[in-house]
This record gives sequence, C-alpha cells and structure tokens, in this order.
Amino acid sequence: MNYLLEQLDAIAPVECPCGQARRAFASPENKTATLHVVDIKTDSEVHYHKKMTEIYFILEGEGYMELDGERVPVRPMTSVLIKPGCRHRAVGRMKIVNVPIPAFDPADEWFD
Repeated sequence: MNYLLEQLDAIAPVECPCGQARRAFASPENKTATLHVVDIKTDSEVHYHKKMTEIYFILEGEGYMELDGERVPVRPMTSVLIKPGCRHRAVGRMKIVNVPIPAFDPADEWFD
C-alpha cells in the first residue's frame, strides 16, 4: 500500500516531555515522518534531538517557544522548524501539530 491513514482522535494520548501527544504513523516500518497532535502542559521540559528535525505548528493558545535559551512569542498559525541539537520547549498552554522528520524515535530525546 502506498499510503497510511490515521484517525488522530482515535489514538490514545501518551505522556511526553511537552505534555500529551497523539502520535500518528508511529510504527516500526515507517521511518519517514510522523505527525503528532500535542496538548502542551505549562511546565514542559527542555529537551533536544540529535537526529530529528521537528516542525511545530500552533493550533490553539498562546505562549512562547524556548529555542536554545531564547524565548520567542507564538500564537495560532505560527510554525517553527527546530533543527537537531536545538534545545527547546513550549511555554504556555497550547495545542500544536508536531511533524518529526525522520519518524519520531523515543531514543532520540535528550535532556541536559
């Protein structure tokens, strides 16, 4: 089959450093990319990835992205591309779409 289909509201949320994530296309055979809908908690943890690039797209709420120690304001329709090695976290209650490339790998979450 040349496509994958996911119903995100049918995926159980899992705890992550940012809050609660529903992870679509997260299967061992898919190495290309995943798509997560994340409910950001107010005290998300600073972390980074050595291999993954992430694209955050803010759906709801306002706050800040902390990127290598710099806080930048974000609101709905803001998108941020986070390169490997960038220490980051979202600050404030938000709902985002996160696209990890390559596909999300929990072994590539690092904390100082």
